[in-house]
Amino acid sequence: MTHSAALSVEGLSISLAGRQILKDVEFEVAPGEFCALIGANGSGKTTLLKAIVGLVKPDSGRIKVDADGSGGTSVGYVPQKISLDPHIPLRARDVVMLGLDGARLGLPLPSRARDARVEEMLQAVGAGDFAERRVGHLSGGQQQRILVAHALVRRPRLLLLDEPLANLDVRSVAEIVALLRRLSLQYRTAILLSAHDMNPLLPVMDRIVYLASRCAVSGKADEVVRTEVLSRLYGYHVDVVRVHGRVVVIAAHEPEEIRAALARDPVHTAEIP
Repeated sequence: MTHSAALSVEGLSISLAGRQILKDVEFEVAPGEFCALIGANGSGKTTLLKAIVGLVKPDSGRIKVDADGSGGTSVGYVPQKISLDPHIPLRARDVVMLGLDGARLGLPLPSRARDARVEEMLQAVGAGDFAERRVGHLSGGQQQRILVAHALVRRPRLLLLDEPLANLDVRSVAEIVALLRRLSLQYRTAILLSAHDMNPLLPVMDRIVYLASRCAVSGKADEVVRTEVLSRLYGYHVDVVRVHGRVVVIAAHEPEEIRAALARDPVHTAEIP
């Protein structure tokens, strides 16, 4: 791990239920860096994020998160598919506050410093106008802002987000991506965000970690998203095509298992096989 890295993953291999999910994955994310974790469904993105937060035990390898020396939380985590009940009696502000007090039993003690931190994060994610509304009544984009504030309120060195753009409309996706870029620069927080489509992230990401065939390749987008690099990663020839500002990865001669997967899920034929 270099001295400046907020996250270092070295030689990481993980198996679940006897099946190898990841093999010798290596990459680093620097403070304030926006890193996209890209791969098709089932490529191991969620498994990798869970390993970083300690929810999955690796077979081998090393994960290191650089602490800031303050004793605070090193990692903030927004998991995939959080369902917020419309009837839950919590305001958006309360959810952010739970990021500070959720590990304690009972009601939180009054604290000006705590309230100021919560208010700071609500304003930082642009949630001031709906802070007093029930969180279950918010739109998907508004809920995502609150979940990001919840994860950031303790000012972690590293923020992990598992498919935070899924099921959002185009406008909400653009707003969340711009918000995360701004917060990464403002707080020097390293961001590792998983997605199956890299295109909404191309304008903001500093680095990409591309998962396929249990392995990974990482670097700048123009270094990684190339025909020769991704063909080596997949183990068969793929073409990287740029059309109207979008990147499309296409298998030139799809193996039988790829054709079967595309038949089951044809929406991905224009994205990542």
